Amino acid sequence: MDLLAFHAKWRGVTLTERSASQSHFNDLCALFGVPTPVEADSTGEWYTFEKGATKATGGKGWADVWRRGAFGWEYKGHHADLVAAYRQLQLYRDDLENPPLLVVCDLDRFEVHTNFTGTAPDVHRFDLARLSDPVNLRVLRAVFTDPLSLRPRRTAEAVTEDTAGSGGPLSGSAPLLPLRRGHRAGAEGAVRRAAGRFRPSAGPVPGAG
Repeated sequence: MDLLAFHAKWRGVTLTERSASQSHFNDLCALFGVPTPVEADSTGEWYTFEKGATKATGGKGWADVWRRGAFGWEYKGHHADLVAAYRQLQLYRDDLENPPLLVVCDLDRFEVHTNFTGTAPDVHRFDLARLSDPVNLRVLRAVFTDPLSLRPRRTAEAVTEDTAGSGGPLSGSAPLLPLRRGHRAGAEGAVRRAAGRFRPSAGPVPGAG
């Protein structure tokens, strides 16, 4: 599948999350030339749809897609509240082994939130109409093929110092749920181990020009 075909298929789709999420994700895998969860891991041990997780506040839930050491991904229906979707993923992240990326999507809009140890969280936002932008395309490709390349350069300490100097919180920053201690160990090593299974496609995505 090339970018033009992906855009044509998903533009204006208003199906529910349950009806469309796995098909949408599989098409993204085809777009970037990487295996789908079923193709990569037939047991669901490290890459799967509908990953069961315990919430930080108690109770059970499900991440729509999870890949160990890479990302947790939550889908919502068309024009749903992506802020609420992100907070939902935050409730799961401890039990998902704290992946470096938390992604939310409503079939049209994408938000890629970074979740790296010791760095200030960053977010990349774009929609289907802007996916062909080289920067946005690079970000989404990296989610699948090179998650570590999205690690922010600024540390959490630097942001704290800037905030203290300004006398208040950073404008536009979203509240983050606290992490439980000890859940980050080995997460980035898992990214590197998994990276060999997902080599980037050679050259640009066809239809991106």
